[in-house]
Amino acid sequence: MKLRDREPWMPADEYGRSLRGLSVNLLVRDVAGAVKFQRTVLGAEVVYSDPDIAVLRACGGEWMLHADHTYLGHPMHGIAANAEGRGAGLEIRLHGRDPDAATAAARKAGYTVLAAAADKPHGLREAHIIDEDGYVWVADVASK
Repeated sequence: MKLRDREPWMPADEYGRSLRGLSVNLLVRDVAGAVKFQRTVLGAEVVYSDPDIAVLRACGGEWMLHADHTYLGHPMHGIAANAEGRGAGLEIRLHGRDPDAATAAARKAGYTVLAAAADKPHGLREAHIIDEDGYVWVADVASK
């Protein structure tokens, strides 16, 4: 079931054929709310957004958000919505996003900071932030 009231920025099949490498689709309760987190905390650019889907870019990566209702009839329908801790077991890393800036933005906007920005032994300064759907986003840069 689509809620969109306009044509998307490009046909779905054209966009699908343009994808390369790793692609991530996050199922979310509310696209607008998820986009707010992505922009505010992760500094993401919104390529396209409507009530059904959003495409975002940041730090050289691109990913999609799909509203739960767009997965009706899909084999994954209900899995994420019924899981305890929707984002359980998944850590999404955005390499190149300043973790100190992301932490400050998350706190200001009322999001949960699981782990504040810190230098780690594996050569990254990183912060773990939870979005409203329970996904753990890790903003990181190379430590100095």
